[in-house]
Amino acid sequence: MKNNRLHIIHPATLFFLLTVMVVLVSWILEIYGICVIHPQTGEVICVQSIISHEGIRWLLRHIVTNFTGFAPLGMVIVTMFGIGVAEHSGFLQACIRKGYHGGRNIQRKILIWVILLGLLSNVIGDAGYIILVPIAAMLFQAAGLHPIAGIITAYVSVACGYSANIIISTMDPLIARLSEEAAIAGGISYNNVGPLSNYYFMSVSTILIGIIIYVVAYRVLFKQLENPIENQSIDYNKPLSHKERRALFMAALIGVIYFAIILISTFSSFGILRGVGGNLMRSPFIMGILFLLSLGAGLMGMVYGFTSGRYRSDVDVVQGLSHTVKLLGVYFIIAFFAAQMFACLSYSGVDKCIAIWLTEHLSDIDVAAFPMLVIFIVLSAIINLIMVSATTKWGFMAFIFLPILAEHGVSPEIAQCAFRIGDSSSNAITPFLFYMPLALAYMLQYDKRTTYFSLLRLTWPFALTIFIGWILLFSLWYWCNIPFGF
Repeated sequence: MKNNRLHIIHPATLFFLLTVMVVLVSWILEIYGICVIHPQTGEVICVQSIISHEGIRWLLRHIVTNFTGFAPLGMVIVTMFGIGVAEHSGFLQACIRKGYHGGRNIQRKILIWVILLGLLSNVIGDAGYIILVPIAAMLFQAAGLHPIAGIITAYVSVACGYSANIIISTMDPLIARLSEEAAIAGGISYNNVGPLSNYYFMSVSTILIGIIIYVVAYRVLFKQLENPIENQSIDYNKPLSHKERRALFMAALIGVIYFAIILISTFSSFGILRGVGGNLMRSPFIMGILFLLSLGAGLMGMVYGFTSGRYRSDVDVVQGLSHTVKLLGVYFIIAFFAAQMFACLSYSGVDKCIAIWLTEHLSDIDVAAFPMLVIFIVLSAIINLIMVSATTKWGFMAFIFLPILAEHGVSPEIAQCAFRIGDSSSNAITPFLFYMPLALAYMLQYDKRTTYFSLLRLTWPFALTIFIGWILLFSLWYWCNIPFGF
């Protein structure tokens, strides 16, 4: 009976309880006067109680802005507008029907594609969480698999593979810059530190993680979700009519033209979507990538809708824009409580104090270089459970561990690589990931009894297997003295 009660805790209730926990922990730690010194800035960080007079005043002043300023909220809303039009117009379903040929290997092919796209999605930031996850559910359902299996597969591929890619991502230069700053502060040589200093290892890691996710999905996930949800409204085996094929062609043509314009505006000498200095970091292209993708999906959906006869006026388009309101309604409730939890955590400083305290104490362990690296990976994974921002964590962990590991003969790029293993592998199981509420909202579409524990039950086999496999690959790489990058 106790387990059954646990399973019906709504995700919104979970985040409310987590907020209460943060409030109580901040009160207790402030009583004991817990303070730490940030290794990078030298700033003294003390835990601030939210139950105090000032804490209560802060919460009441910011309870609305905590929600409206929740980082993923605006991105999710804007992106879902475009996806809503693409789905409401029938464009997404037509694409799936066009590419769906049934057959014996269709499930394996869809699984491989979802994993591959999830692993590569970090090139454009967090788009994988918002765009790929719901589309993966539709693809899995079309192939006769449980749609929640598609959500989990895409979610794990994006989350656990966030550091691994065969293409340089937006995070690579940010992490490298922090490593360089920490090396300079510690008087350590940093000749090999740069955006590509872990490229060789992370490229191979992408293949390894993809294989692990594929195997665990087939051996574990599909057995946990054996009974697919029947979709009576769409027959994916039904061939497209002449009008639908023409509409799909026109939509694809507009899509190609649109994305060609985006690429020309980004990578040509014209470069209106590049940064002021000509680079891509924090450029209009990178900062607006989710809107650009949403606009592209919406345009193709509109063209398909009008060409196929599904749309006849702007009223139909507006209905498409509001098509995802039902999903967003559930997401808004979950996001409201999640936003309060994240804001309370940030205001109280509980996560920073605990993370820095753990890092400082475990750095005192005197062992050989390789055991220290393994401890460092485990520590990074544990801290990631309460603080998911890679740059925030590396901003203090690099300044503590790089000098210590340098004394053991470990170069900064190897330490950086070890950190990224721990930082990514536990992403899928922490309730403190910004996009966890969105994943739960997607799952609630197909199972009203979905909770965080449902998500945890389905994701922990992936996280644990990836963690162990990644450490084994790192060990082999390290002992064989293979270059981690260039």
